Formats: sequence, structure tokens, C-alpha cells
Amino acid sequence: MRRLLALAALALLLTACAAPAEQPVERQFLAMDTAMTFCVYGGENAAAEAEAEIRRLEGLLSRTAADSAVSRLNERSGQQVETGGELWRLLEAAAGYSDAAGGAFDVTIAPVMDAWGFTEETRQVPSPDLLAERLGQVGMERVRLAEDGVSVRLDPGTEVDLGGIAKGYAADCLRTIFREAGSPRGWVSLGGNVLAWGTRPDGDPWRVGVQDPRYPEQQRFVGALGLEDAFAVTSGGYQRYFEQNGVTYHHILDPATGFPAESGLVSVTVVAPAGEDAPARTPGNGAMCDAFSTALFVMGEERALEFWRNGGYDFQMVLVTADGRVVSTSGLEGIFTPEGESGYAYETVS
Repeated sequence: MRRLLALAALALLLTACAAPAEQPVERQFLAMDTAMTFCVYGGENAAAEAEAEIRRLEGLLSRTAADSAVSRLNERSGQQVETGGELWRLLEAAAGYSDAAGGAFDVTIAPVMDAWGFTEETRQVPSPDLLAERLGQVGMERVRLAEDGVSVRLDPGTEVDLGGIAKGYAADCLRTIFREAGSPRGWVSLGGNVLAWGTRPDGDPWRVGVQDPRYPEQQRFVGALGLEDAFAVTSGGYQRYFEQNGVTYHHILDPATGFPAESGLVSVTVVAPAGEDAPARTPGNGAMCDAFSTALFVMGEERALEFWRNGGYDFQMVLVTADGRVVSTSGLEGIFTPEGESGYAYETVS
């Protein structure tokens, strides 16, 4: 039976990870406010190092950890703060992705997320006055990256939340660990971010299921990806949401309006190669997939396809639309397999 790693809702459908001649190490734990699961072929040391790296990154990048580098930066908005090169580089990458996507991805959305309560237990529709005030604190131009490569100044009132890029960056870091450890294969699932490393022990690609957004609590899929040395990240409006006065509000906010994006998409999966030899602790395709899965959701189908066709970045995607279609890009032919009885109409675009 083939494995399915469920994207987005992260209901992992895994058979036994082991092969007779290769005994992998599996880990599952909570970090970065989500479930982290991985299976590493290549020894206990690689697995232990990978878990330690996730814990380290949580302490560096989590906005909810009081002593993290991100929290210290936010607390001192308006001041020049020495963040270290790693956080500086991640903010630089986030700024580049934001610029490329026309602002559809923006880590300074943090004050607006707070207004909606998506970072708290109580969620509500913010008042127009509060929303207007918080939107005035949003914009990547308010993040001032010093030329020294290690210090940052946020404009007064601006805060950053790296939840839309941190787990993808973590997958980049684990990719480096596995490569340096000589691990031949494995998989990682970090709250909607998947790294498929090498192939299955039988030589076939890893199978990754793309969740059906209509049934987020069930293990139902619109299709499956056969991945080898690849990242895959899904963003969907069904992942975090609340209802108020009969209206459903999801957590993927449009930085231009401060409201949940109404783009005609219900999920976006972005796929990119993981075989590149990127420098250690430098944002790579994992971070890119994470950022663009959010940005493309905000853009909507037409703008997302235009962005993909422009060819500025090496990625493919699967879009699930509100009107019942699954649109996959031509680079996934032979890689993405539709679910025949899903009820969706399938299209391949080039």
C-alpha cells in the first residue's frame, strides 16, 4: 500500500515507515503551534539533530515565545535591533517575495491578525476604526533592513509575524541537515509544509495527498502528488476560521483590505525542487513555497496563473477553486494524479 502524506489539514495517512533492509527513525512532536512529524532514513543522529533544529527555530522565530528574536524585535519597534544574520536573511527573503507578489504576502500583517483574534483564543470581526488603524501599521516598506546584514528597525507600531514563511524555512534547514548527514531518503511534515527527500525504499516517489477542502476533518483528497526531492506547501481557507452572525471568516487575510481574501480559491498547493545545494540556514525553496502558497491564495486564479507564467520562480501549483475545479500546472503532468471520484472538474494549464 502506498503512503499518502496529507497536506494542509495534515491528517497523516502513513503505513509503516520501515523497509526490511532500512530502519528509519520517526519523530512526532508539537512546535511552532503545530504538529511536526518526520521519518528519517540514515540514523538516530540525523533525527535528533532535526528535532533540535525545529526547537531552535521556534525559539528564534515564534511571535508567541516571549524571549524569541522576533518578539524582541516587535517589542522594540521604532528602534534599531540586532537580530542576527539568520533572521535578517529571512526578513530579506520575505520582502523579496512580497515585492514579487505585489504585496499579496506580507509578514507585517501581524497587527491585523491580532485585531481578528487569529493569534488569540477569542476571534471576532474588528471594527472599521480598529481595522483602519491596524492597516496603517502594515507594509514591508516599514521593515528597515540595515546594510550590516544583522540589524533591523521596524517603524513604530509595526510588528512581524513569520507564520507564513517560518515552517517552510524550517523545511529548508532540515533539508540541509539530511544532506549533510548523508540520509538517502525520508519525509517531513511541518503543519502543511512537506519535504519529500529522495525516494521511497522501493524507488517509487513519495505519495502526498492534496486535501479536499470540502472535508477538512476527513482523509479525503482531490488528488495525489508523486514527489522526489521536492517541497510541497498547501494554504487553505478551511484550515483556521470562525463564524460570526452566520458568516464564515478564514485566517488568510488580504494585506490590501485587512479582510479574509475573497479570491475564488479554497486552497493552493505550491511544489518546488528540494535538490538544490543552498547554503545552510539561508531561505530556499521551502520558504518560497510557504510564502507563495499564501500569496497565490490572496491573488486568485487569474493572477496566480499569470504570476506562474511569468517564470520568475521555479515552482508548480495545484489550485482548488470555489466553483469546484482543480487546476494544475503543466509541470505536474505525470506527477499529480486526480482523485477520480472527487466530483471536481480537472484542468491542466500551461
